[in-house]
Amino acid sequence: MPLRAVLFDLDGTLYHQRPVRAWMAAELGRFVASDPRRGWRTARVLRAYRRAQELLRHSSPALYEAATQLDLAAARSGVDRQDVARIVDEWMFERPLKYLVRYRAAGLTGVLRGLEQRGLRLGVLSDYEATRKLRALGIDACFSQVLCAADADVRALKPSPRGFLVACERWQVSPEQVVMVGDRADADAAGATAAGMRSVIVGRRSPGAGGRATFVSSLEQVSSVIDECC
Repeated sequence: MPLRAVLFDLDGTLYHQRPVRAWMAAELGRFVASDPRRGWRTARVLRAYRRAQELLRHSSPALYEAATQLDLAAARSGVDRQDVARIVDEWMFERPLKYLVRYRAAGLTGVLRGLEQRGLRLGVLSDYEATRKLRALGIDACFSQVLCAADADVRALKPSPRGFLVACERWQVSPEQVVMVGDRADADAAGATAAGMRSVIVGRRSPGAGGRATFVSSLEQVSSVIDECC
């Protein structure tokens, strides 16, 4: 079937995540040095929140609720749930924004424009809220839909196929007509395979990718893979 759309992961795919995390670690380190009590409390919350997500990703077939992740993080960190929500929003979704444009994936704008010129529709499927990050990257106008795990009609973390299938329903296309581009074989490729999509993973080949994943070393190589799909 002809390719009609490309669905992108965000973190680690459209920008390089490691240097952003390094800058955020430096910020957190300065915060700990200036205010140890609040700083270590913040670090404990962020660690608990990330671990709660991976626990929910792999342990429960039930519908995902952002509130459940907050509750787990609060219980594991011993911090009030409202404070957990505030800390997570500040340190995971707001403070990193200033670094994103510096670490955009090489050739990002050209790849997106090239796909648009082929008449392909573009979307984003992320486990986290994505709109602010896409705006910070300067590419929010490129996507006809932006989905995240907490959306009312998704409520599922990757590798659940739910978000992938919701994207297809909104576009009114078959999964066979969509390619997923991500950076995690265990989440992006596995979820795409479960939904009946092909996938392209930017990164090293790893176990558990499923039978329909193509691996490339950079986002710029995605265009040539898409050409073959078309």
